[in-house]
Amino acid sequence: MNRLKAFIVWLGRIGHCRGFGIQSPADYWLVRYVINEHWPYYSYSELGQDDDWLTQKLGRLYFRLANWCQPAMIMSDAYQAYMQAGCRKAKFGESTEMIRLTLEGDYRNRLMDIYNKVNDATLLIVEHLWKDKQFWQEIVDDERTRVTFDLYYCGIVLFDKKRTKINYIINF
Repeated sequence: MNRLKAFIVWLGRIGHCRGFGIQSPADYWLVRYVINEHWPYYSYSELGQDDDWLTQKLGRLYFRLANWCQPAMIMSDAYQAYMQAGCRKAKFGESTEMIRLTLEGDYRNRLMDIYNKVNDATLLIVEHLWKDKQFWQEIVDDERTRVTFDLYYCGIVLFDKKRTKINYIINF
């Protein structure tokens, strides 16, 4: 994805900036101070200097998400350095706390496996939403998901059953 397309996506979502229209204080805080945080964190200068702009943008988001939810276990993947910097105590292996799903390979069956393991504290990141918009809509409509954030480049899914079901479109 090039910078021009990224600008067009950003412009199309301009009405969804910085938590505008979000009524839930918890969701507003998550959008404002985790997802769309623009202040540099302590490890930004050490992470992903050779990465392209989108990998760096997503990596920094995953860093902030790991810092926010402080999982004990994170699934090992390409963004391991970012997540480890966000939560230094986290180990890498099979996780039910912070899971990243990419829309590659047999992702539908992998999602079914994830659904069988989730609990109220699970944070699922679905990467590359634009590749299969219908798949993302299925996740949003599923009765097991509660709060979903559509960031265009990725989606964030929370499964806390005490929460009201809602989907937010965020200008990320």
